[in-house]
Order: sequence, then C-alpha cells, then structure tokens
Amino acid sequence: MAYTISQIVAILKIELKCESSMNEMPVKQLLIDSRTLAEPDGVMFVALKTTNNDGHRFIKELYEKGVRIFLVNVEFKDSPNYKEAAFITVNDTLIALQQIAVSHRKQFDIPVIAITGSNGKTIVKEWLYQLLSPDKNVVKSPLSYNSQVGVPLSIWQMDNTHELGIFEAGISQPGEMEKLEHIISPSAGIFTNIGEAHGANFKETQEKVEEKMKLFKNVKTLIYCRHYKNIDHALKYNSTYAGLRFFTWSALTDADVKIKNISQSSGNTHITAVFKGNEISITIPFLDEASVENAMNCWAYMLFAGYENTMIAERMSGLQPVAMRMEMLKGMNNCTIINDSYNSDIDSLSVALNFLHRQEQNSNKTIILSDITQSGKEENELYGKIASIMKAKPHTRLIGIGEAISRNAGLFNVEKHFFANTADFLKQLHEFNFRDEAILLKGARNFEFEKISKVLQEKAHETVMLINLAAIAHNLAYYRSLLKPSTKIMAMVKAFSYGSGSFEIANMLQFHRADYLAVAYPDEGVELRNAGISLPIMVMNPEPGSYDLFLKYRMEPEVYSFRTLKMAAEAVAHSGSNEKLPIHIKLDTGMHRLGFAEEDIEQLITLLAQTPALIVKSVFSHLAASGSDKHKNFTQEQINKFTQWSDKILKALPYPVMRHILNSAGIARFPEAQFDMVRLGIGLYGVGNDAAEQRKLENAGILKSVISQVMHLKKGETIGYNQRGVLEKNSTIATIAIGYADGISREFGNGKGKIKVHGKLAPVVGDVCMDMLMIDITGIDAKEGDEVIIFDDSASLLQTAKDMNTIPYETLTSLSGRVKRVYIHE
Repeated sequence: MAYTISQIVAILKIELKCESSMNEMPVKQLLIDSRTLAEPDGVMFVALKTTNNDGHRFIKELYEKGVRIFLVNVEFKDSPNYKEAAFITVNDTLIALQQIAVSHRKQFDIPVIAITGSNGKTIVKEWLYQLLSPDKNVVKSPLSYNSQVGVPLSIWQMDNTHELGIFEAGISQPGEMEKLEHIISPSAGIFTNIGEAHGANFKETQEKVEEKMKLFKNVKTLIYCRHYKNIDHALKYNSTYAGLRFFTWSALTDADVKIKNISQSSGNTHITAVFKGNEISITIPFLDEASVENAMNCWAYMLFAGYENTMIAERMSGLQPVAMRMEMLKGMNNCTIINDSYNSDIDSLSVALNFLHRQEQNSNKTIILSDITQSGKEENELYGKIASIMKAKPHTRLIGIGEAISRNAGLFNVEKHFFANTADFLKQLHEFNFRDEAILLKGARNFEFEKISKVLQEKAHETVMLINLAAIAHNLAYYRSLLKPSTKIMAMVKAFSYGSGSFEIANMLQFHRADYLAVAYPDEGVELRNAGISLPIMVMNPEPGSYDLFLKYRMEPEVYSFRTLKMAAEAVAHSGSNEKLPIHIKLDTGMHRLGFAEEDIEQLITLLAQTPALIVKSVFSHLAASGSDKHKNFTQEQINKFTQWSDKILKALPYPVMRHILNSAGIARFPEAQFDMVRLGIGLYGVGNDAAEQRKLENAGILKSVISQVMHLKKGETIGYNQRGVLEKNSTIATIAIGYADGISREFGNGKGKIKVHGKLAPVVGDVCMDMLMIDITGIDAKEGDEVIIFDDSASLLQTAKDMNTIPYETLTSLSGRVKRVYIHE
C-alpha cells in the first residue's frame, strides 16, 4: 500500500515546502538505516536523532544513491542543496513516524493481537504465527521490532490482504507503552510474564507491570498466567481494566486452563490441563521451562479463539524453534558460511541478504534458498517479490531447493540451479566447487539445511567460541554514548581481535562506522585489506623490512623512535612514489614501553619538518593504569604531560593533527581527556572496568565444548598424567574435548578450574592435557555428546581467568586458531 507525499503531509498536518510536481511522488517504504537501502524508488528516509547517532548525517549518501524523499527535523538546514529531493520537515521525526503509523493502522479493521512481557514476546509471536497462518493471512512484527521505532515499522507492513495482525511491544522506561498502544490499537492481548529485564528505569517491579498493562487498556480480552501475582493483583484492583475479559492459565490456582500435569520424555514435553471441565493435552518438541511457558500462552490463545484441541495439539507438536540469530563461520576453500537455516519468511530473508552483502572478504556470493513456507501469498506473487528483493542485493548465483521455488525458476535472472530437495542437492554438492565465496544458507526447518552447513564447514573440532556481533555493536554504541559527537573511535582489532576473529570483527566495526582500526603487526593489516576492509588502519608494531607494505596496503605505522621515523622515511624514498605516508607519533608519558621522551620533542619536530614525505595523522600516548583508583594521580600526570608535549608538536606542524590517549577504562573515568579520538579495546568485547560499567556491557563470547566420554571410577583411582587427580570417593568422570593446545592454561587443573554442565559447576580433575581435560560430574545427569560451558558471561570469564591465574585479556587472546569461531548476528 503506497501513499503520496501529499497524503503523508496531510497525516502530519503540516505544509510541504517543495515543488508541486513532487506532491504525488509515491512513498512505499520507510527507511531508518541508510546501510540497508535496497532500491531507492518509493523510499522515504526518516532521519531519526538518538543519543548515539543522527540520521541527518546520512542524507547526502542516500541522495547520491537515488533516494528522493526525506522526513527531517526542523534543525536540518541543508535541504536547498538537494534540488531534486522532497523534504518533509517536522519538529520531531520519531513522533512523525509514529503519527504515520497510527493513521495507517486506522485503515484496517482486522483482529490484532498485542504481546508484551519481560521475556518470550518474540517466541510467542512467532509460534502463534506458525499456529495461525495455515488458516489466515497473518501480518506480524519482523524479528524483535517492538520498540518506539520498531512498532511503527511493523504496522507499516499492514495491507488489505491481511486477516490478522500479531505485534509485540517492548518498553524500557515509563511513558512509552501508551504510545505503542495508540499505534497498535489491539483487540486482544497476551501478557507473557514479568521479570528483571529492562528494569533499570523503573523504581519497582509493580511500576513496570502497570506501565506494560497500558498496552491492554482498550482490548476485549487479555491472556495471562496467574502464577505472576503482581500481574494478577494489578489487573484485579485497577478500575481501568474492570470491563476487560481475562482468559487465564495456571498450574497453581484456578484458571480457565488449569494445568494438571507436565511430563517429559524423548525430547518432548507433554502437558495435560482441564478446560471447560474436560481434560485436554498437547505435546511440544521442547524441554525447557521457558518453552513450556511460551507454549502455554499460545495454547491459551488458541483455546480462547475457539480452535478445537485436536487441531491445536497437532499443530503444537510441530512447532519449530525460533532462530533468534544468524551464525557465520569459516567454510571450506576460504568460504564464509552464513547459516540462517531456521527462519523462512520474507522479512528475515531481507535481513539475511543485507548481512550477506556486508561480507567484503568474499566478492562472490551464493544464496542457497529453500521454499518459503506459510507466507499467506500466492506462489507467483511470493517468488516474484523474493526475486525483486534479491535483485537489489547483487549475488553471483542462486541454488533453489524445493518444488515451489523450482516451479518459479524463470523469475530469477542470475546463474541458477534448482533441486527438488536437500538430499538431491547434497548428492551433487561436489560439482559446485565452492571456493572464495560467501554462502548464505536460508531455509525452512523441514529442509534440514544444517546438513549442508555441516558439509561446507572448515573445522570439525567440537570446541567452539561463539562471538555475538550484536553484543559488540551494543558495546561500541555504549562507549560512543560517552563521547562528544566530534570524538572519533579507534577500535583495537589486534591479536585476532582479542581472540574473537579478524576480518569478521573488522567488517562489523566498519559497518557500524568506527573511524579507525588498530592492529599489532603489518600482516594483520594486510589480511584486513585483502578481506575488503577500507577503514584507516594504524599498525602499532611496524617491523623492519615491512615498511614497503604500508604504502601498498594503505596502512599507517606507529612511529615511536628516531629509528622507526628513519625507516618510515626511507621506505617512502625507496618506493619512488609521490604519495605521503601517514604516521602516528607515540609519546612515552609514563608507560616506559615505547615512545618519544620529553627531551626528544624538539629534535622530533625538526626532523618532521625535514621529512615532507611523512604526514602526521595523530600524536598519542598509552595510559599505564587508567582503570585503577590507586593510580589516578599518576594517570592524571600522564594526561598533563601528553597535553603539554603534544601541544608543542601540533603548534609546529602546518596541518591539523589528531590526539588520543584514552583506552577502554579511561573513557568513562577521564572524560575530559577525550581529545580527538579514543582507543577502544577490551570493552568492545564485554569486559568492563568495574561493576557499574559491566552492567552496561553485553558479553560477546561463549566458549563451549562437549563431553567425549563418561567413566564411572572407584575411590582411590587416579586421573590423568602424573596421577595428580586422586579420587576421594566413587566418582563419575567426564572427558572434555579442550586442552592447553586450545588455550586452556595448565593452571586450570587439579580442582582449581570449574566447567558448567547443565547449569552446574563441575571441577577439573587432574592435569589439563594438550587436547582434553577431565571433570567430576558426580551427581550431574550428563552423557557423552552433551554440551559444556567454559565461560558464557563476563562473570564466568573473569572467574575462568582468575582460576588460570591471569587476566581476561590473556584468556581471550590465548584461544588457539583450532577453536572454531562461530559468529552470531541477532
């Protein structure tokens, strides 16, 4: 459903200041992220301004790409520079976006379910979609679009073909839910639960409950679990909800659906309940408590909506897991595998294609796509839209798997191959010679694309480091929020990005607009350039004999002595190039590791003036103890010295030069010393300087392995080398597929270290071996092949480092290359 500019202006009740010929330009798509632009036709860019960013900065870029309609704040004064564009000017673009969504919602008189709660919103929404879409054309929130921005974008999807809407709503502070209720205008609601999530801005849990309940002030029916007493109490005693019909479920008290029994077997959970005096049951293919609760909310809605339980039970037994993330990992022959093989809808396809398009390390891109199921669209219309979406994101070839996509092969104008099923493709996979390419696996669950992923993967080692790219992006945004808008960020990706990866992390940082990257050695920078990274790269340890690489690969060496200054100058002279080599001058203000001393400054200035082939990009220094209260005065002395010494250099140079001294710990503790740039290292990966900062960061890494074997041994027997592990009682011992060759210190052995097995800590027994270690799992129900966790959050990482008698830096950077890295994009 498209609007015209004049219709948008009428909704906003403002005057349009552009040529009248532009009034009828169509608005088909709302865009808030300039990086996800596919086709510019019919796009209106909404320039949102947040604490961390300002969308108005990207108008020029989008105009050059063909976007011609912009919704901007009154502060934006550059519209006359874009003669062919229409600018809709408002006081607040977020409010305007919400007003447009409210007006759009009013065009449709269909049932709409609104879901909120501390947890489970997205799962309940997606499962209801699975349960209801066979009967109705359902529109739903994409992914986790439940915020003040996400909800309007979700509502914008509604059109005349839809028969039911399912939207989730989330809040983080008081005053937000009323706006979302006005936009969604739901007829029924589901309150999943209440917990600690997003509670920082609420005085108490009850305040959060009451804020969330505002979503349901105009619904006819609300579904909730009576286990949550604060929800139950608030609904009963708040007159606002006096006329509301409640449809409840519970195992503890009377409810419309009263659970009698929950049992588990063979990977399934069987739930028996009483409804309207009759005993009914369902079976779901999940075991965890959260899935049971989510399934109960879905079951309750289906019963309320009048579905027969026999049909409900059949559909519930086939519920599919909801993939909340994509995985990226290394494949055979220098390929990159992007595994999104658990989602199957157009919205998630667009997200996956955007992620594929960002992988600069592989210019060739292959899409392996299954039939899209449960879309509610006619086959020709569905695959026509898919072909259009894919055309906007250039790729090398398409491999379609499934009868429906094969029937529509003619819609795709690219190198293409089609197979009836996954088994047929696997038989011929070797003929494709996958090499030096990014491969997106995008398929419905029943196509079992995990079999394709397994064949294409490079490493079979069962020890895996999961790296959450969204967590790193969150941490980058957090530190950016502490900086002045003009302060740049140099992201440290040395030492394999603190054990997290090379180009994978750099690519994500480039996408999120870091300003600089820093590596330790030239080879690391060369690898990034070969992977398509274009950001400026500072090399902190330029080696003799490597200076010829700096001009060739556009890298910038750190210069910390007269010797390295001379080598840089000689490298430019020997190259025969007229290019100037950018360098970064390091001053030693107290670390006493590398850098020019105070007495070197005058000679340094003289030599820089005599060496026009070198251009100073920045002057910087290294803080020795910025995270320590004990050494606060010393850190301040370093900052003062740096200010005085760098002042002399900047005054002597005839061009602007950046300055930087703060590291991760220093950013929050010494905000007055931001200068022109800061260097962000360990904080990116979720390790804060103190408890307060740690609460604002997200853990970026999970190290996990598997149980290779389980033994039942008697008291007095010994475990491992040198018989150091002596059993004091009959014990169950599990061997884990990780050892010191993977980066686990031998200090971790003999009871000092502990590993999590099914949520319980099991001590390491005996010495850590090269490729494995042993743990005591006595009293823990575990078997061969079960997953174990070495660390999965900041607290367990800190404890693991402590048990190894080291620091998180060393723990992360010691993880060897044979540990498979899997990158998660949420």
